[in-house]
Amino acid sequence: MPEPDFSVLGVRIERWPRSLTRAGQVVVRDGVLTLLRSDGQMIDSAPLGSVTAARPWFSGDGRMVARLNGIRYRLTMPEADGRRLASLRGADG
Repeated sequence: MPEPDFSVLGVRIERWPRSLTRAGQVVVRDGVLTLLRSDGQMIDSAPLGSVTAARPWFSGDGRMVARLNGIRYRLTMPEADGRRLASLRGADG
């Protein structure tokens, strides 16, 4: 299997009002963004061009809101990884 373009471990993934995982993973591979649970099970996946991702003005460092397939997820990751994911999204579309 080829190396992912982008991967972050230990991401808290929430779908309001509940947490889906505290140690999930965000992976971008071949233009597809995938959210995984800590056990490796897929939560959701969408082409990078259709994903919206932004850091709300009221959120703390490392927090981001991403919309995949019309579903809003709140992601908490190291800030550097959040900026890198936003730049990947901006470069693609």
